[in-house]
Amino acid sequence: MKLPLLLALLFGAVSALHLRAKTSTLESSLGAETLPQHGEMPEQEAEEAPPGEMASLEGEEEGGCGSEDAPEEETAAESISALDVVDKDVLCQCPKEEDTVKITGIPGCKTCRFILVNAARNFNSAQATCRRCYRGNLVSVHNYNFNSQIQSTLCTYNQGYVWIGGVASRRGPSIRMSWVDQSRWNFSYWAWGQPSISNGRCVTMHSGGGRWFLANCNLCLPFVCSY
Repeated sequence: MKLPLLLALLFGAVSALHLRAKTSTLESSLGAETLPQHGEMPEQEAEEAPPGEMASLEGEEEGGCGSEDAPEEETAAESISALDVVDKDVLCQCPKEEDTVKITGIPGCKTCRFILVNAARNFNSAQATCRRCYRGNLVSVHNYNFNSQIQSTLCTYNQGYVWIGGVASRRGPSIRMSWVDQSRWNFSYWAWGQPSISNGRCVTMHSGGGRWFLANCNLCLPFVCSY
C-alpha cells in the first residue's frame, strides 16, 4: 500500500514541476515578444518627432520620384577623413561633363544659368567648386516655381539630397538664414519640423517633393550651382 502511494506522490510532484517549467517558458516567450515592442516605442517616436530625423520625413513628401535613405551623421574621424579626401583628391579638378546636368534657366533671366553636379562634395568644397569651375555659387532659391524646377531635374537625374546655398546660424533663441551668394533670404520651403540646427547648418533639398532640410555640412552630396 505504501509503494503505490509513494509513486502517486512522486508523479504529482513531477507533474507540478513540469507545469511550472512550462508556465515559466510561456511567460519568457511572451516577454520576448512584448518587450521589443515597448523598446521600439521611443525610437519610433524619435523618428516621427519633428526635429532631427531626415529619414522619417521622406515618406511624407508628395509628388516625389522615389526616396533613398537619408545621409547619416558622420563621426568626427569620418568627417575629417572625408574632408581630406575631398580637398586633396577631388577639389583640384572640376567635375566631368558626364557628371553634370544643365538646368533650364529662370524665365525672364537670360543670363541666369544653373547646373546640377552629381559628383559628391561636402558643403564648403561644393561652394568652392561652384566658384572655381563655374565662377558662381551654390544656388539660391527665391520662389516656388524655381524650387519646383530644380526638384523636377533632381527627380530625373538624382534620387536623393543635394546642397543648395543656404546656411543657418544661431542668434540667441532664433535661427538666422542666409545665402552664400549674399542675396536676400525671401523664400523657403522647409520640410515639417525644419529648420532644426541640431542636424547641422547647411541646407539640402530632397528630390522627393523639393523640401529643404538642415544637414551636417561635412556630408558629401551632389549640389546645384548658379553661374
